[in-house]
Amino acid sequence: MATPVIMPRQGQSVESCIITEWKKKVGDKVSVGDVLFSYETDKSTFEEQAKVDGTLLAVFYNADDDVPVLLNVAVIGNPGESFAEFAPEGAAAAAPAVAEAKAATVAEAAPALQATAARAEGISPRAKNTAEKLGVDPTQASPSGPHGRVIERDVLALAKESRFGGETVVQSEAAAPAATKTSEAPSTVNAVEYDEVKLPNLRRMIAKTMHDSLADMAQLTHNTSFDATKMNAFRESLKTAPESMSLPKITINDIILFAVSRVLTRHESLNAHMVGDKMRYFKHVNLGIAVDTPRGLLVPTLFAAETKSLAQISSESKALAKSAIDGSINPDLLQGGTFTISNLGLYGIESFTPVINPPQVALLGVCSIMERIRTVNGQITAYPAMGLSLTYDHRAVDGAPASRFLKDLVTALEHIDLLLIG
Repeated sequence: MATPVIMPRQGQSVESCIITEWKKKVGDKVSVGDVLFSYETDKSTFEEQAKVDGTLLAVFYNADDDVPVLLNVAVIGNPGESFAEFAPEGAAAAAPAVAEAKAATVAEAAPALQATAARAEGISPRAKNTAEKLGVDPTQASPSGPHGRVIERDVLALAKESRFGGETVVQSEAAAPAATKTSEAPSTVNAVEYDEVKLPNLRRMIAKTMHDSLADMAQLTHNTSFDATKMNAFRESLKTAPESMSLPKITINDIILFAVSRVLTRHESLNAHMVGDKMRYFKHVNLGIAVDTPRGLLVPTLFAAETKSLAQISSESKALAKSAIDGSINPDLLQGGTFTISNLGLYGIESFTPVINPPQVALLGVCSIMERIRTVNGQITAYPAMGLSLTYDHRAVDGAPASRFLKDLVTALEHIDLLLIG
């Protein structure tokens, strides 16, 4: 019995996913657990495994196609079984035998019509959308996708050729080496060589979000620092604690998260969203934690952080970071933040201007620990100072309340031992 393979829904907020690669092709035998294809949301990557044994009878979408969730993307069954009932409307099945039979029938009736229809049928939805934006005919593009499919890069190549004249460009490029050989230039190095790589989907989303953030907000950054003496001493005490106490490994970032979660409860103007002409002040502190991943910056959310102990914050934040880095994080955990923390202290950054993640109204940048000098009772002494950079949206928050938050946070961190008791 033929069984459809659907595009999974990864989180309630996801409406579609992009197929990145098919691991199996039509006609391949598959077993339960075999990876059929990989796909991505705008922030995470996943792999879909076969749920039944059989043969891959049909593939309705190809690499680079943006497919709505819960839609059939393929069919597994026994060779010769019918699968037409599972084909989504508008999808082009990539089963060679079916495609060839259809092409032969149409060709006999109307060769010209058949050629046009076949080319149109082999164009991915994304390629069609790009063609519309660029004003080119996608049926004229040279297909480079699987099974002769026209994909987005083919349309971009066609647009470039139409604009600059493909033949002229090729000739000029081919002629360049010859011209170089006849010249008396001492160097043969091509100084204008470069690699051009298409931006991944996540990078495009980050670019849009950051651009919109700076374009739409009145962002201002305040910089301060705090004496990290007690915080460092607390961490050292944990390292030297008896193993029998089974204490968790607490990092500086964990302590910062804990302190911010407590202080924000007294500063609702920063634990908020600005939506149009309205402000949303949240009853819980949902901390966004900026994480550097191989695919780009992701910001998973630690929900209701003010209700969690330091040990819980440490454990849950590390789990969120790990799933973000390996690409397995649930997309629902990449939204809902009310305030974000970005820690660049590991890289020796003394201060910076973090960009707000809208619709949030503030973001805290955590900097490195630097040794500074001060006078205490007439004596010059050195102490470890850790920098903090608070960016806030001046449309929603004034400078005084933003500064009061920083001042209270500094006090909490300089007396972390007392904060932990409270």
